[in-house]
Amino acid sequence: MAKKLNTVIVASLAAGMTLISATAIASGDVAQERQTLMGNVGAATGVGAKMVKGEVEFDAVAAQLVLRTMNTAGLAFGYMFPEGSETGAKTEAAPAIWSDRAGFDAAVNKFTADTSAKVTDLDSFKAAFGAATANCGACHKAYRVKN
Repeated sequence: MAKKLNTVIVASLAAGMTLISATAIASGDVAQERQTLMGNVGAATGVGAKMVKGEVEFDAVAAQLVLRTMNTAGLAFGYMFPEGSETGAKTEAAPAIWSDRAGFDAAVNKFTADTSAKVTDLDSFKAAFGAATANCGACHKAYRVKN
């Protein structure tokens, strides 16, 4: 039997991620800002994966928070890779982000659209979450380098 996911804990996690993002953004370090946003997406993905796998009980509020966390990051991605931030910092951002900006922007727009879905049940969440995580993988393959 799947464990019940406590919505209050998920809401607290989402609030904490927002605070971490605000702190990183205030630092003025765009590479750190990107890493923080990606960390938020990773945390949300972890919660979503547990629901999809049945490791925790599906909760529509928690599922929507997962997608909203991902969507908020997606909305910010376009601003997190300005010209001049491709070098000089520890980053996994690939040069292709700047050399293929139209492709990168299209990938971000697709991710943002897919994470805008309204979920009401596990099946609708699986569809939206599956599309979003497929976008993550495709974007990482094209626009990320592992250090």
